[in-house]
Amino acid sequence: MIAREDPQSPLEMHTHEFSEIVIITGGSGVHVADGDQWVLSAGDVFVIGGDRPHHYVDTDHLRLINVLFDSDSLEMPLQDLATLPGYNTLFHLEPAARQRHQFESRLRISSADMHEVCRLVDCLENELKMRERGFRFIAMATFMQLVGHLSRCYGRTKNLDSQSLLQIAEVIGYIEKNYSKPISLDELVDISGLSRRSFSRVFESSMGCTPISHLIELRISRACELLKNTERSITEIAFDVGFNDSNYFARQFRKILNVSPSTYRQSAINPGGSIASVD
Repeated sequence: MIAREDPQSPLEMHTHEFSEIVIITGGSGVHVADGDQWVLSAGDVFVIGGDRPHHYVDTDHLRLINVLFDSDSLEMPLQDLATLPGYNTLFHLEPAARQRHQFESRLRISSADMHEVCRLVDCLENELKMRERGFRFIAMATFMQLVGHLSRCYGRTKNLDSQSLLQIAEVIGYIEKNYSKPISLDELVDISGLSRRSFSRVFESSMGCTPISHLIELRISRACELLKNTERSITEIAFDVGFNDSNYFARQFRKILNVSPSTYRQSAINPGGSIASVD
């Protein structure tokens, strides 16, 4: 869904069911969320989760575009996008850090990039409005272009605060691509370009967990997919996702999901029970 505010009037505190890509196209104002405030101006772009109360105050001809999307139900094939630092930063790290009151910066795009972003939004809005045959396919493709373009823009940012998140995003992309291989903390520190202490501090403040905990959770998430969709043995799956000890895999699986791998597989094959999921 596309919502244009031209101008955006001051609003009461509110939430949405969907996440939002907010694109500031003109004017100025102040964005307030959970007691934090950020001054906005043309070129600013940020993502806010649907469960976060927010509103706008002190608006002066503030013009913006909201692209609303449901990240849980949106079946967007990420392909190699998950390895792109700008994507992980804009859509995951920055909103999470901002929600922990630890990040004030945001993406600011050039006038040329704003022109391209507005063109993509216009195309997306037209497809959703006209609803011609094949509109869902074209709308999804256009939305993916928008996400990809903004992710590339973030990857080019020179803002120092954003750069620290991009360094963490570089690590997350590496983990996404290589989770099935042996990965050490020292290796991740080297990739980040930060000191060991700074890397651990920035990663935990951004992700809410340690780097190794994130790696283990990703491996367990991938294992869940294999348990549901393949007939490979639990031991084979453990090795497939990067564990070199099936007993350790089983312990970590139970620690995170409160069920054994075999019970999880059985519940997935015969739905009826309630089992946890890895976020």
